[in-house]
Amino acid sequence: MPELPEVEAARRAVHENCVGKKITKCVIADDSKVIDAVSRSEFEASVLGKLIVAAHRKGKNMWLQLDSPPFPSFQFGMAGAIYIKGVAVTQYKRSAVKDEDEWPSKYSKFFIELDDGLELSFTDKRRFAKVRLLKDPTSVPPISELGPDALLEPMALEEFTKSLHKKKTEIKALLLDQSYISGIGNWVADEVLYQARIHPRQVASSLSDENCSTLYNCIKEVIQLAVEVDADCSRFPLEWLFHFRWGKRPGKISAIEVGADSSQYPTYWIFRSREKKQDKAFVDGKKIDFITAGGRTTAYVPELQKLSGSLDVKETGKPKRQSSKKVSVENNNDDTEKQTNGEEGNLGSLKSKKGTKAGARGRRPSKKKKSGESDEDNDNDAGTEYDSDEFERNPGKATNRKQAGGEKQTNKRVQSNHTSRSSKRKAK
Repeated sequence: MPELPEVEAARRAVHENCVGKKITKCVIADDSKVIDAVSRSEFEASVLGKLIVAAHRKGKNMWLQLDSPPFPSFQFGMAGAIYIKGVAVTQYKRSAVKDEDEWPSKYSKFFIELDDGLELSFTDKRRFAKVRLLKDPTSVPPISELGPDALLEPMALEEFTKSLHKKKTEIKALLLDQSYISGIGNWVADEVLYQARIHPRQVASSLSDENCSTLYNCIKEVIQLAVEVDADCSRFPLEWLFHFRWGKRPGKISAIEVGADSSQYPTYWIFRSREKKQDKAFVDGKKIDFITAGGRTTAYVPELQKLSGSLDVKETGKPKRQSSKKVSVENNNDDTEKQTNGEEGNLGSLKSKKGTKAGARGRRPSKKKKSGESDEDNDNDAGTEYDSDEFERNPGKATNRKQAGGEKQTNKRVQSNHTSRSSKRKAK
């Protein structure tokens, strides 16, 4: 999903091109999943004729300050993006509304035209974003529940170290917790942990003062550099893990295929994309492994990021191995909309089983993540499995709640089977 650098790039583009201009036209999409708790007509009437005074951001949220409230607020979700016609705005890798597409895009959720003719659109292909109309965006969730912004409100090193020593949770999950530090998402968390040489599942309280100091500096440096280049990944340092954790298919891929400017890279430079099988992706000649940490697909380098001590936290269970029969999903197939109720269809379950009568009810589609699902599809607010706002506030709690739900279902099935067997014995 768009993280702090991408959202800050969008905020800067709005600040530089839209501030001081009046809204002369507004079109809100008829999509109650994205447009939250306000009607289209009310939203449009509330912003029409207003002057854009400023563009603000906290964490992965942005809002426009108008000359009077209420104000439009944007929670970018998995693939939200700001587009300004005729202005280059760095986009998240998977937001992907192309220049040759219709304007405004069919995925536009919020569209305005300004008094000088400039047009702005907030799009969301995946429909996990939220567009709200609020009197004071900072006083209500999700912004009111965010921790200090990683760029604008960094903790002092001493405060950061003390806070880590009090947290008995995995460091990756803690970094993703927006109530702890806001703005860090999946790729930033993986990058800073890689550069700090810290295992993503290391318990935060077990980190040494030196580890804490290194991590503190890595967070600061990665975010500042990414923001300075407007989140343009082709301008990220070539040695960053970022370049090796993407890709929609196995094997070697060129810079252009991952959205990088090939002119910025040596002709021999090769990106290696993630594969389902381990030992296939490398950075600087060292193997990259992919595990689940903090509820997310996580890239790390075992040779450099070693786990020390015991995992004295709740989320220590090894992820269950997915069946090889699970259907692999094409990560970049943006034409296929995910089901909004959180269930992903299993193509195998749609095929009639041998001997099954026509019209018989088949098995329900599995809610488990498919083995072929990519980091891009899992690099979000966990919208396909959890409530996105709660997951951002506390990823560990959301994961545990899901696990607890699964245990209850298992217990019910066990009790049901036991009762059935007892009834049969009595009948005999």
